[in-house]
Amino acid sequence: MSNVLYEVKDRVCFLTLNRPEKKNALNAAMVSDLKSQLAKAESDPSVKVIVLRASGDVFCSGADLESLQQLQKNTHEENLADSNHLKELFLQIYTLKKVVVAQVQGHALAGGCGLATVCDFVFAVPKAKMGYTEVRIGFVPAIVMVFLLRKIGEQKAKQLLLSGELIAGEDTLQFGLVNTLVAEEQLSDEVNAFCARLIRNNSIQSMELTKQMIAQSQSMTLEEGLNYAAEMNAKARATDDCKRGIGAFLNKEKLTW
Repeated sequence: MSNVLYEVKDRVCFLTLNRPEKKNALNAAMVSDLKSQLAKAESDPSVKVIVLRASGDVFCSGADLESLQQLQKNTHEENLADSNHLKELFLQIYTLKKVVVAQVQGHALAGGCGLATVCDFVFAVPKAKMGYTEVRIGFVPAIVMVFLLRKIGEQKAKQLLLSGELIAGEDTLQFGLVNTLVAEEQLSDEVNAFCARLIRNNSIQSMELTKQMIAQSQSMTLEEGLNYAAEMNAKARATDDCKRGIGAFLNKEKLTW
């Protein structure tokens, strides 16, 4: 049975973590399957939005216990290769051309919380505990830290990363880990409705360029960022979607993307 299920419906690709008996813990095989399925969804012309969800009661519990045990036996080179494997997954999601929505139906812990962190939108149920517990086992939340600092800022990131505490409900909203809290019985419908709005109302080319700019511009100086923005502005004007969109707006036509 596959670690990650792939299903496309109404232009949404649902990638489902499928190790419920292991609380969807991350191991090398799971990370490889996720990378492969994400690449497939990115290149699939029938897909406009991607939803990352999970089987069972837990979204993702972080690193697999067997993987953690193996860390103690690995050489530095082996640990570096394993770290790069996870780094590549997080970077792939963060820079993926298509929008990725996390549907968090249960706890998202350590690396599992990192998985949600790098998604573009996060919908979660109030009971879902989220946090980075690495410091409690003598480890460090190294890779997710880079993304979390961008997402919620230093003060809030420090509180979560250095305390190792888990938060849930309204706290996940206040910290910026979650965009929307949804009752458990409504989670799937809310995510589907949100994806449908993105598909119906937004240009896929525009979302792709906007997501790319968000990732790239933050490391630039003010002048570099503005020059980059001007270049991307000019590039966007030449796209087919922009020409269609402006034409429809000027002619007061309803546009279906």
